[in-house]
Amino acid sequence: MKFVLFSDLHLDSPFQWAGPSLGRKLRLALRETLDRVCRLAVDEGADALLCAGDLYEQENFTPDTAEYLRSSFEKLTPLRVFIAPGNHDWYGPTSLYREVPWSPNVRVFDEARLSAVPLDGQVTLWGAAHRAPANTDGFLRGFHADGPALNVALFHGSERGFLTEQDEGKVPHAAFREDEISAAGLRHAFVGHYHQPRDSQWLTYAGSPQPLAFGKSSGNAVIVELTDGEIHRTRVDVSSVAFHSVPLDVSGAGSMSEILARARDAVAQLRGVARVTVSGRLAAAVDLKLDDIRANPAELDGLVVRTKDLIADYDFDALAEEQTVRGQFVRDVRNGDLADDETQRVLVLGLRALDGRTDLEPV
Repeated sequence: MKFVLFSDLHLDSPFQWAGPSLGRKLRLALRETLDRVCRLAVDEGADALLCAGDLYEQENFTPDTAEYLRSSFEKLTPLRVFIAPGNHDWYGPTSLYREVPWSPNVRVFDEARLSAVPLDGQVTLWGAAHRAPANTDGFLRGFHADGPALNVALFHGSERGFLTEQDEGKVPHAAFREDEISAAGLRHAFVGHYHQPRDSQWLTYAGSPQPLAFGKSSGNAVIVELTDGEIHRTRVDVSSVAFHSVPLDVSGAGSMSEILARARDAVAQLRGVARVTVSGRLAAAVDLKLDDIRANPAELDGLVVRTKDLIADYDFDALAEEQTVRGQFVRDVRNGDLADDETQRVLVLGLRALDGRTDLEPV
């Protein structure tokens, strides 16, 4: 028997960090990723498509998303689709899952306990749903699958030993331990919630098939084959937008034109979305315009620009010797009671204001 597994797509994610225009592109890219997952299932001749939760975001979904999902899964007929709602797409009174008239090939698990679906005479799939956005008990607690079939489970939950390896701030939901899987009479569990992929003897986390932000984890769709009780997995990249983190050192650049040239070279070969981090020593004469860098996306879908460890390259000792307004300003600030880092910040902002610079905040 063959499955294609995915989870944690997060359709309709707001992408608040991206702004309206780029955010819309990224939401459309999530749909393209799901289209790729569906094509993979068809091309592989899978017996079922499994979604281990967080398919969409309950707070943000639209009627258009509901129709998109209904139509996408109906087109897969007769391939069966099984969905185990997670904490973001939880099965509640206003859930998308309740509103959609699903085609007969789609099964959305709707109970907060594992329930069985015989797939053939040899394999039984057990699935469960989150019925609230938080405080869901572990699905394996007090559960045991009996019978001669090979029992596998599909749910959204947090394996305790893997939690520390997740992105900062990841909250446990429906927590369990890996050793509870075999103790519950299950051969394997297909699980969602962690965006980082993980394969072990007893479980598979597909991970998020499309990164949701820079520096975030990315997983895949997983082709799973059950042969003589053994689990064989092949991971496939189905992401539709690449995320790139690009450093841009402005040290030694004598003009904004030179900085723009460096930025163009840094992103010239990239496709998708890039985040350029501007750092280094910024020459005092340069009027840094971050918007000019943002307006130069080359072939990118979007370009995000930020500053980090950017230092205005002033010679404060030399300036303090000047018998000018600038010199007096430097002497007064240095003779004040400010902490060293605050002195640096006030000096830079003040000097750039006196120089008529408009790029006061980045440095």
